[in-house]
Amino acid sequence: MSQTTTLSGRSRLWFVTTLLLGTFTMSISQSAVSTAYPTLMRYFSISASTVQWLTTGFMLIMCIMMPVSPWLLSNIGFKSLFLSVLIMFDVGTLLIILAPNFPLVLLGRALEAIGVGILFPSYQTVLLTITPRENRGGAMGLAGLVMGSALAVGPIISGIVLRFTSWQGLFVVFMIIISCVIVVSLWAIVNVMPKAPSHLDWLSVISLVGFIGVLYVVNLVGKSGVNWGTATIILVISILLLLFFAYRQLHLPEPLLDLRVFAVGQFNASVWLTGLSYIALIVVTIVFPLYYQIILGVSPFISGMALVPGAVFLSILNPLTGKLADRIGFKKVLLIGMTMILIGWGILALIPAKFSLWAMMPIAMLIEGGNAFVMMPATTLGADALPKEKISHGTAVITTMRQLLGSTGVAVATILLSLGGVATATLGNFHIVFITFFILEIIGLILALSLKEKKAKA
Repeated sequence: MSQTTTLSGRSRLWFVTTLLLGTFTMSISQSAVSTAYPTLMRYFSISASTVQWLTTGFMLIMCIMMPVSPWLLSNIGFKSLFLSVLIMFDVGTLLIILAPNFPLVLLGRALEAIGVGILFPSYQTVLLTITPRENRGGAMGLAGLVMGSALAVGPIISGIVLRFTSWQGLFVVFMIIISCVIVVSLWAIVNVMPKAPSHLDWLSVISLVGFIGVLYVVNLVGKSGVNWGTATIILVISILLLLFFAYRQLHLPEPLLDLRVFAVGQFNASVWLTGLSYIALIVVTIVFPLYYQIILGVSPFISGMALVPGAVFLSILNPLTGKLADRIGFKKVLLIGMTMILIGWGILALIPAKFSLWAMMPIAMLIEGGNAFVMMPATTLGADALPKEKISHGTAVITTMRQLLGSTGVAVATILLSLGGVATATLGNFHIVFITFFILEIIGLILALSLKEKKAKA
């Protein structure tokens, strides 16, 4: 085991601030690019299905890197790992800015995705590790500010930037911020994680390609001209690879990703709760703007600005809900959040009427606010159920599952909206979507009610 640095006072403040600023900027890049799609399509003369790979490819690569993050944390000093991730992201962003063609843009985006996929589980693990158990709720509230708020405000920020500059300007902003974070990290970031060198099981890494196959097929749902024969073969092979991955992790003495954490009931429930809250958040940020444009006939800019109140509400609540969980207990906070989410979807599902923009915005605020009470508190509750040495595996599992469930949720919404074509989706299509997610969140509330909050031995 290697020596680690203990943080306190100002050094801790700088460490956490630097960590969260780097992660927040990289997180915004995940959702911000979609706003620039029309511009990129004209600039490179490409189709909508081609430009979509900037998001789809990003997500696929992220899902490969997330399960590898526990091994990287154990085998590379955290300072070296954090700096490497930032530099890789910066290099990818520079490549995008200078790219003369779309394939190079995709390559740059892939480098960004590698960095984000490593960092998302890692920064949560680090925060949980350096924070006393009784204060974890507040610390993870800040983590929620990064995860949830960045996802919600990404399209808003990019919309504003793109009104004043070219699409390259959006990436220039990311690069400037990350470059500043690199400079500060040289003295603010220290090695806080113990190193436990182990052999990297390449068979496990290779079998992670199954995640790419599953997500690839999920993202084909709702699209026209898909060869479902080939897609089915890819899906079957991918599922077999994932089954092999799971079998191997359960039988290796030092697994790449310890799936035995699923045997802990409290952790298992937490995985599904954080996934269900993430589904609610990501579906709102995608489906509501479509509702505004297709059903209410407003402009893309107005539909984007209509997301601002929900994003602001989410950002305000995230740090507060974590501290509240430390005071009154995680189960109560989770019940508040799932109830908020359920009421939001319930209003839309049970009232078959056309809602105005002004009526939809508070509903979005209710659902997004509910996410602040669930996603990171559930992650913290899950970590509390695990021994300290398993926290990195737990956060990697939760982050990967959250991504998979979120993608599946978007695919389900897309299927339901595209029954008559997304562009011509009717109020009835949207109502079916609302009913579906209302039912799904009922399951989440039942899960929260069944929780028995227990602490693990350190």
